[in-house]
Amino acid sequence: MMHQLLQHQPKEASPFFQLLYLLVQAFLRIFQGRLLLLLVGTMLLMALVINPLIIFIYLHRNPYPLVLRCLRESGLIAFFTRSSAANIPVNMSLCEKLGLDKDIYSVSIPLGATINMDGAAITITIMTLAAANTLGMEVSLPAAILLSIMSALGACGASGVAGGSLLLIPMACSLFGISNDIAMQVVGVGFIIGVIQDSVETALNSAGDVEFAATAEYHQWLKEGKPLPAFLCK
Repeated sequence: MMHQLLQHQPKEASPFFQLLYLLVQAFLRIFQGRLLLLLVGTMLLMALVINPLIIFIYLHRNPYPLVLRCLRESGLIAFFTRSSAANIPVNMSLCEKLGLDKDIYSVSIPLGATINMDGAAITITIMTLAAANTLGMEVSLPAAILLSIMSALGACGASGVAGGSLLLIPMACSLFGISNDIAMQVVGVGFIIGVIQDSVETALNSAGDVEFAATAEYHQWLKEGKPLPAFLCK
């Protein structure tokens, strides 16, 4: 609604209304900037802290050589393509370089491009909480946890194309009784900041596909007494 009003600024308005218009525009830019920082910061936390922690639990090795390699060779390309599906050949090639079994990664990588959507789950959760906060709704901790679970499950159905996760925001907003009209305005804000947000989201999703495909197979190597690649033993 606010965006619709801003699009129709009267050509001959009093100085007071012109000032009000500029103040509202400035507020929206600040809000979108803070929202973008929160989204990107949360995704970086997932990529550089949570994912490495999970890898360390399973491999008991320094996870960052694997994490940084996946981010460099998969995530960086996904950042520009903004499509998990388009990045499947890149991930398949990287899995081959990592020495993984082709019979396994030829299934796990396309599957991961469809259901491994942690970046999408972050986007859906934060955008929905931002909408609830803007409307003055109080969200309890159990409700926030339920929203996170719902977003993680719903994100598995997100399409692997640019902006695919944003179309699931109305589903999450319905949990708090937010109407579709307002939810679609939130989607509109998402498309505005999506140039950066969606790029980082796709990089997180795509790099994670290779990270966890490699972690699962390397964990099996450890159980069989097979040595890990040299770059993980540094």
